Amino acid sequence: MKGVQVSDTPMEFLVEYLTRAQEICDGMAHIPAELKDNLGKALELASGLDHYLEGMTSKESEQLAELNAETVSHDWDQAYKDGKTMFCLPKECITGHVEGQTLKMLVRMSKARRVLEVGMFTGYGALSMAEGLPQDGQLVACELEPYLKEFSQPFFDKSPHGKKITVKTGPAMDTLKDLADAGEQFDMVFIDADKNNYINYYNFILDNALLRLDGVICVDNSLFKGRVYLREVEDENAKALRRFNQFVCDDPRVEQVIVPLRDGLSIIRLVPMATASTLQQSPITDDVVFRGVGGASVLGRMRLDGKVAYVTGAGQGIGRGFAHALGEAGAKVAVVDIDEAKAKSVVEELTLKGIRSIPIVADISESEDVQRMVDTVVSTWGTIHIACNNAGINMNSASEDTTLSEWDKTFNVNLRGTFMCCQAAGRVMLKQGYGKIINTASMASLIVPHPQKQLSYNASKAGVVKLTQTLGTEWIDRGVNVNCISPGIVDTPLIHSESLRPLVQRWLSDVPAGRLAQVTDLQAALVYLACDASNYMTGHNLVIEGGQSLW
Repeated sequence: MKGVQVSDTPMEFLVEYLTRAQEICDGMAHIPAELKDNLGKALELASGLDHYLEGMTSKESEQLAELNAETVSHDWDQAYKDGKTMFCLPKECITGHVEGQTLKMLVRMSKARRVLEVGMFTGYGALSMAEGLPQDGQLVACELEPYLKEFSQPFFDKSPHGKKITVKTGPAMDTLKDLADAGEQFDMVFIDADKNNYINYYNFILDNALLRLDGVICVDNSLFKGRVYLREVEDENAKALRRFNQFVCDDPRVEQVIVPLRDGLSIIRLVPMATASTLQQSPITDDVVFRGVGGASVLGRMRLDGKVAYVTGAGQGIGRGFAHALGEAGAKVAVVDIDEAKAKSVVEELTLKGIRSIPIVADISESEDVQRMVDTVVSTWGTIHIACNNAGINMNSASEDTTLSEWDKTFNVNLRGTFMCCQAAGRVMLKQGYGKIINTASMASLIVPHPQKQLSYNASKAGVVKLTQTLGTEWIDRGVNVNCISPGIVDTPLIHSESLRPLVQRWLSDVPAGRLAQVTDLQAALVYLACDASNYMTGHNLVIEGGQSLW
């Protein structure tokens, strides 16, 4: 038999009171029709909201749905009577569908990798947040009741995200002290525990740096049945939460907003820097190191929001990886390739990730194509901030057999083409007084890779390095940085071709890292050279080759 619905949230109480009022009105004569009509409309608005939110919120996973059903149907009163739990746990305390999806979204929006849950009724909320974490993410749940760990673990084991969850049983403060002693830090903390200790948990988390810079604290039940803002309240939990809400509101270390979701969800964020009044009271050096350049953190300075970039040879391999990296960092990206189908394919990939991009077909060995490429980017987005000159070719032959045709073709793309791209993009950048040019050179500019014979390639890439150094010194004082990246042997489909596959083991024996480079090994370096954090670096050849050039 289904139990009677017990009101637990401000909206549920509002519906309950409006329903009673309507019943009273219906039983009385001479009630104005306008009053009845407005009362009915108010009840319709209040009673329909939660149902609408439930229906319009993305569906929960199969594992969450199963965990919720088992939790709701479980006889928690009997578990308490049997001595399995220390407290009689009301099933109304579990995190619901809408709140679970909200927490999951907050994890994703904050790009959290590590989450701490200081809670009770570990299960639905923990798994919801774990679903929002990346594959290598971790959620640590502080749970007082060992029985709840036993109850939830089978459902965690069924979920592909359950392995991210570690449940630590015992008093929450003891667990927090252990985590602090171990130097642990978290990107997001969710507090849903004993209300009288909210302030203690909150202060301990901030005072012991358990929350990372720009981290987020979410606090459940912060509206507590609406009693936190009612005038006359005797409920001790309500009084504790009223004190907590005011304490956080007055805390200069954070900013907060309370979202009227179910029983209230506070979202609390560390402020980027101390306030002026706090600085006056603290013996710290208030300078650019403390505040960050332009008020931005180091990671913030590596963002490329609002920047316009192009990448040549972006239809595959390293160039494709570079296009994704710049787009993920916030830039708009022109995907340039001689193969139209490949360029469009990468644009489709970027579009699926919400990255603004356009395809451009160009042969960079042709000056007309290079100028058209630059003109297209400028006409589309107004400027160019980042020029990634990556396109290149390689044809192997013994030096005595290398033809002038092979030499010229290699140099026309690798060196002449790179020069033309630098010059065309550089003219735009010099005019605006800002720009980042990153050329793709090669480890072959430093050593002679073997056993393959590639004279023209090696010489052309050495030329790219000297071109980069020369432009880097000429243009730095006019706001344009020119650098290059020299990858080692990168694991691309070409490496596994019939002609090169036999050489892989020989190459691996020359690499201290014991493996070939992946395209993803180069992405962060490109973003660094493209962002403002590298403004003092120019003419540099950034070598990423697993140590191969050292042997």
